[in-house]
Amino acid sequence: MHDRIRLGLNVDHVATVRNARGGHAPDPVRAAQLALKSGVDGITAHLREDRRHILDKDVKALKEVCDTFGKPLNFEMAVTDEMVGLALKMKPHAACLVPERRQERTTEGGLDVVGQIDMVGAAVAKFNAAGIRSSLFIATDPAQIEVAAKVRAPVVEFHTGALCDAFREQEDVIFHNELNRLQAAVQQAHELGIEVHAGHGIDYDTVPFIARIPHVRELNIGHFLIGEAIFVGLESALRRMRELIDLHHKGVVE
Repeated sequence: MHDRIRLGLNVDHVATVRNARGGHAPDPVRAAQLALKSGVDGITAHLREDRRHILDKDVKALKEVCDTFGKPLNFEMAVTDEMVGLALKMKPHAACLVPERRQERTTEGGLDVVGQIDMVGAAVAKFNAAGIRSSLFIATDPAQIEVAAKVRAPVVEFHTGALCDAFREQEDVIFHNELNRLQAAVQQAHELGIEVHAGHGIDYDTVPFIARIPHVRELNIGHFLIGEAIFVGLESALRRMRELIDLHHKGVVE
């Protein structure tokens, strides 16, 4: 059995609630502190171009908190000159390149690495040279995985939204097709020497299926855990997710 799957908490939606009133609470930085004290393995934050939730000051403070705990900050960002420049200046542990459209509610689908190979490749090269771990948030598409390897991305994070939506909607055929695609994608990436992460839409019901897949090294979960924390508290929500990941990853042959 490989070492346990890492759990990263995305704190974007704490900032969404804060910004709805335009005040200071709830504070995503405080959420990160509580999560790190509770044992999560890292913090994820997406600084969108429109600054709809996480703000520049949040990223700076989150980086300081993560450094204090000796844990990584995963900086999600669009592939733009502004964001690449900010990442190079801030030097987070990881920079995860994601697709971004102003009209979307949340990140829909994976990054088109095939169609943006020059732009993505240039960003990855800059990050690799700066000691920032590049990650590409992509769909479970063999062509995207091949190009991720071509541009020398050390990590891919697979978008699990379609899989999780199909499970909740009880669309069994779609769910099993998506699960098979995810399993094949994880294996392909692993064989190409790419570390595999997964995220988007994961909850207590869907995490067992993903945790059982060999070679998945990290799960980044946000919206569900922040929502669950309203009812049971953040520490309890994180502890339950950690238990489920460990339970279903136990015995997996890597």
